Amino acid sequence: MTRSRAQDPNVCGVTAAIAVIDGKWKTSLLWLLESGPHRPAALRRRLPGLSEKVLTQALREMEEDGLVHREVHDVVPPKTVYSLTGFGRDLSEALGPVADWGHRRLDQLREHDHEHEHEHEHEAAS
Repeated sequence: MTRSRAQDPNVCGVTAAIAVIDGKWKTSLLWLLESGPHRPAALRRRLPGLSEKVLTQALREMEEDGLVHREVHDVVPPKTVYSLTGFGRDLSEALGPVADWGHRRLDQLREHDHEHEHEHEHEAAS
């Protein structure tokens, strides 16, 4: 999904919601920030594989979309802290049932794969 979809007022509500969480890291960032404000380095430690560049881009987009608040403390070196806005918290809560559905879907896929493994074992034994 293109980033422009997140700024398009003429899309349906589901598309508008998905557009602001599109990408590999944004839902994880939402859930981490749900527990309270975090500095960027702390977010990266909790999400191995997330580069500084991608983290910065995701947080900037989330800030533009009104999901996170960036607070820069005037110390040397500057200290930046990110937290969820009320709007971001609302989205995170709304995603709870979607996450539950996703877990049920993953369970179904695992069961399906497990059944196929047994079918192949029986075929090989015959």
